[in-house]
Amino acid sequence: MTADEFREIALSFPETEECSHMDHPDFRVGGKIFATLGPKLDWGMAKLTPAQQQDLLRMEPASFKPAAGKWGESGATIIALAETNEDAVKQALNLAWHNTAPKKVTTIR
Repeated sequence: MTADEFREIALSFPETEECSHMDHPDFRVGGKIFATLGPKLDWGMAKLTPAQQQDLLRMEPASFKPAAGKWGESGATIIALAETNEDAVKQALNLAWHNTAPKKVTTIR
């Protein structure tokens, strides 16, 4: 999985826009971040719930890890792009998008 492939998946969700946060790309729906790329070139991040994070860690331990500190405890999940595959990223970003999107938008997908 490359950063460009991650970006393409993230932007495939309805009403998603790419912005920048702390000098690296982020993906937003309804003005709220649901995923980011970086700060390392081979990392992505998805904003999951702690339960969703634990499920993905069990299923794909080489692909996912909690972000550091309180962010990770609240569900922010690092995605090791070189270690993952398209299906796992689609699953993580779909969860993150649904967690973040306004209810009126989630009925679209």
